[in-house]
Amino acid sequence: MTLTLDHINTAPHAEALQLLDGLYEHSPWIADKALAARPFQSLAHLKHVMTVVLRNAGKQAQTDLIRAHPELAGKAMVSQSLTHESTAEQKTAGLTQCTAQEFATIQQLNADYNAKFGFPFILAVRGTRGNGLTKQQIISTFARRLQNHPEFELAECLRNIHRVVELRLNDKFGINPHLGNMQWDWHEAMAQFSDDGYPEKGQLTVTYLTDAHRACAAFITRKMHECGFDEVSIDAVGNVVGIYKAAASDAKTLLTGSHYDTVRNGGKYDGRLGIFTPMMCVRELHAQGKRLPFSIEVVGFAEEEGQRYKATFLGSGALLGDFKPEWLDQKDVDGITMREAMAHAGLNVSDIPLIKRDPANYLGFVEVHIEQGPVLNALDIPLGIVTSINGNVRYLCDITGLSSHAGTTPMATRRDAAVAAAEIALYVEKRAAQDADSVGTVGMLNVPNGSINVVPGRCLFSLDLRAPLDEQRDALVKDVLAEVSAICERRGVSVTTELTERAAAAPSALVWQQRWEAAVKALGVPMHRMPSGAGHDAMKLHTIMPQAMLFVRGQNSGISHNPLESTTSDDIELGIDAFAHLLQQLANEQHR
Repeated sequence: MTLTLDHINTAPHAEALQLLDGLYEHSPWIADKALAARPFQSLAHLKHVMTVVLRNAGKQAQTDLIRAHPELAGKAMVSQSLTHESTAEQKTAGLTQCTAQEFATIQQLNADYNAKFGFPFILAVRGTRGNGLTKQQIISTFARRLQNHPEFELAECLRNIHRVVELRLNDKFGINPHLGNMQWDWHEAMAQFSDDGYPEKGQLTVTYLTDAHRACAAFITRKMHECGFDEVSIDAVGNVVGIYKAAASDAKTLLTGSHYDTVRNGGKYDGRLGIFTPMMCVRELHAQGKRLPFSIEVVGFAEEEGQRYKATFLGSGALLGDFKPEWLDQKDVDGITMREAMAHAGLNVSDIPLIKRDPANYLGFVEVHIEQGPVLNALDIPLGIVTSINGNVRYLCDITGLSSHAGTTPMATRRDAAVAAAEIALYVEKRAAQDADSVGTVGMLNVPNGSINVVPGRCLFSLDLRAPLDEQRDALVKDVLAEVSAICERRGVSVTTELTERAAAAPSALVWQQRWEAAVKALGVPMHRMPSGAGHDAMKLHTIMPQAMLFVRGQNSGISHNPLESTTSDDIELGIDAFAHLLQQLANEQHR
């Protein structure tokens, strides 16, 4: 029998508990406690309530739940004593059809894992799309997670249990995230295009105007046509632009999109999620024959990462008229200028000024993006409301002390440049932690010509300081630079600091942020407001029109700029639903 939310909300407690049987392995108490929160607004609401119940249950109950699960391809499978749900899941992943070598490898991993952590390895073997991981994916994930810290791994097991439960709930309620699955497939399909030298290493790299980059542009163009966009084009810098026209010809336009280039050896969702999500909404509007009182313009920005040329945010910047002519003479590692790359791609550089947008024609800019961080994943919340894109300041610093013999120089008389830098790094950590949402990083630390038996006489290091408001960032910078000077003076070393980057914060326009909040609330998903620590195309558009962003949870602790970057088709679908809700809100406002 396919369940309905209404049935769960109205059934007697005992009946509702029986209907939810089999979600958490041998642990009906989680659903039992969750039912106290009825009525559930949505299936996403029910899922989240159960995660909260488990989070509040304490470490012993969490560990007991993990230990209630069978090993992968373990004794319970061999003896056919798995639950019906676990049997189906392990069969979907092919674990009931292991070769002798695969079985032996998994058994050894099981033994090593149990010896280290004291509980069985938990993995949602149906994967992020729900159609099953390969055995090789399972084995490689098993081996990778065996290196984790015990506390981190316990949390990772719980997150995988929640994913297992999410899929089991979908089965019980007959839910198929059709649009999320379709978009997930688009990400996989476009990931086949990668710059020369990377596919054979299994790596995704798409840099500005390479053959792979142009293949991605062609893929997006084709999908836009299939979705029903009225106009699709590639502009003078390689941006892919799709327009779905309003019901009236004189209507304003909602601008949205993100970038389709990647870092080297990057992920499949960074940027691209923000192109495909609104495309999916346009697809649904077109299928329904529906027009809105405003046009929708989706832009796949050609360049944001600055990998091939030093021209970050080239794609979105060109829409502001912020394209620097000197960029055209930059050369990549092969000596090809940007001008030559553009000519090879069939782009006309003389047309670049023509793509500058008039803000008066636009309602604003919204961007959906994978979070690129661990916050939503740790909170077990699928969507996040961005309050501001952090402003940042970067410095390259150079400390000069005195190189001397490590054995004969007394500790009290040393002028150790590296120790001074280490003390600065600790202060950066301490000072940034004093503010809400400030972050500080010493990402580069180098002792030139260092030797094991020499007190470091020089140390180079970097400072990256970020905060959601410029005033907050500037206060952080002031304190850090003052402490850099004080530490160096006290230690008898000198320091120089070179400012290499300063970017203003981009607070979300309140009315647009509230539209995202209303959309998330309508889905029954908990609302979590958060700053964006990373830069995005929205921070460029922020200078000419109101903007706001929505984050979608990433898997694997939210890692990004990495092949492990991932999200589920269920979370993708929630992002699509939120975007569609925002469009409807905006339409209702326009009709008033």
